Amino acid sequence: MKNLFVLLGALAMTYSASAQNQLSKKEQQQGWHLLFDGKTTTGWHTYLKPEASAAWKVSDGALTLDPKAEGQGDLVTDKEYENYELSVDWKISPEGNSGIIFGVHEDPALSQTYLSGIEMQVLDNEKAEDNKKANHLAGSLYDMKAPAVASAKPAGEWNTAKISKKDGHLIFWLNGKEVINVQMGSPEWKELINNSKFKTWKDFAAYPKGKIALQDHNHEVAFRNIKIREI
Repeated sequence: MKNLFVLLGALAMTYSASAQNQLSKKEQQQGWHLLFDGKTTTGWHTYLKPEASAAWKVSDGALTLDPKAEGQGDLVTDKEYENYELSVDWKISPEGNSGIIFGVHEDPALSQTYLSGIEMQVLDNEKAEDNKKANHLAGSLYDMKAPAVASAKPAGEWNTAKISKKDGHLIFWLNGKEVINVQMGSPEWKELINNSKFKTWKDFAAYPKGKIALQDHNHEVAFRNIKIREI
């Protein structure tokens, strides 16, 4: 009987993994495209590297960062995007920290993705060290604006994030709830920049078109169902 339960559990995990990273017919008709095939790192590479490093592995249908493996660095898309809707499932480890960074300008003069890219925070709100400020919590416009509502799930559970970027109008959702709504370049945006650590960063948020990054913050994190619809 014990062996039967083990087998059933393994089959359930296999089914769960195989059910991910797919588009419904409706999504296909709406113009959605997968950025992750659930099996390989095709379409992605480590920032400023020619391919994805060994630290990023595919496990159970998810892109997973192994913080102990060699070849650390943020994973970025091969392509650039400007106006789009992006949907990503993420799961963070206890005490973990990561992020979804977009508008990334890949340039050797910029050593990190966050020097140009804007971040939607990924965090274990309960135990992560970086949980002291509201605008550093999961779903926030990192270091700029706190999420309007608390909607993050605990470490170890899957969250669904959605980012809409249309002519500089940013809307973030986390687990179906709108958490950020702001217009880039507006008086509010300028005030948010001036009150953040990005105040003097000349390349931050300076590129309308850029790559999308999954952040390596030295904690285990997993991403799946990564899909985009250009608008």
